[in-house]
Amino acid sequence: MITRCTIGEMMIAALARTIADGDLVFHGFGSPLVQLALHVAKRTRAPHMVLVAGATYGVDPTPPFLAPTSNDWVMDRGANCWLDIEELFDLAAVGRMGRMFLSGLQIDRWGNCNVTALGRGAMTMKLPGGGGGANLSCDARRLTLWTAAHRAPPDASGRRRFRLVEACDFITNLGHRGADGTPRARYGHIGGGPDWLITELGVFDFDAEGHMRLAARYADVSVQEIVDNTGFPLRMADTIDIVAPPDRRIVEIIRALDPLNVHARELRAEDASRSFDLADATEKERA
Repeated sequence: MITRCTIGEMMIAALARTIADGDLVFHGFGSPLVQLALHVAKRTRAPHMVLVAGATYGVDPTPPFLAPTSNDWVMDRGANCWLDIEELFDLAAVGRMGRMFLSGLQIDRWGNCNVTALGRGAMTMKLPGGGGGANLSCDARRLTLWTAAHRAPPDASGRRRFRLVEACDFITNLGHRGADGTPRARYGHIGGGPDWLITELGVFDFDAEGHMRLAARYADVSVQEIVDNTGFPLRMADTIDIVAPPDRRIVEIIRALDPLNVHARELRAEDASRSFDLADATEKERA
């Protein structure tokens, strides 16, 4: 009997909760956490969502398992049809993409993401690039951001390399303000920007100004720990909730879809031992 879940399964469930039933949802490619979240949502809380697979653009596929690479054609098994990339961008441009999932090596306080380059003035590291995220972040109605690398341990000199930063070195995917502070609304884009960020330390929303705000923490993480691992002064919701664990059915779906435990590769080794009681585990089972 399953009575506990991992931090990865907690994140998958939290990502799935950001999806509304009936939305057309696109996950990009490269993240097994997000891939699993979409399939969990489709099988539970959002049966009428339209799931567009990230690398192959299959619509509502039913893969038998999660492949180690997101562009494996097994991830298209059972798809109703397939989109061309031009059709995907057209759907977003006319406002029909309800939600997209994005991340970056830097995510700033306004929800901007950087997957282009590190370094200001002079580039210190070239990153993979946005793969269309610059356009889609402007057109998708809502964005869910995520990272499994929020924790920023100090190096030998005591310096931390933050994933959540005051300002991105380069803005690949647009959040709620441009590099010069211009509010998103002034650009005239049809998309509303990010409304959630899910990390391995907590769950964040965005306030009326579009600034990131801590909304919930995992039961094994303190608010101070989240503050210490964030590269800017955090705003807080009036009440900081504890992230709700999934129920047994959701964990069963995740483990059936991911028998190779592919999603664990997205997590740091130090998070492997973190576990949580399921929402529907009884006191007897926990004991």
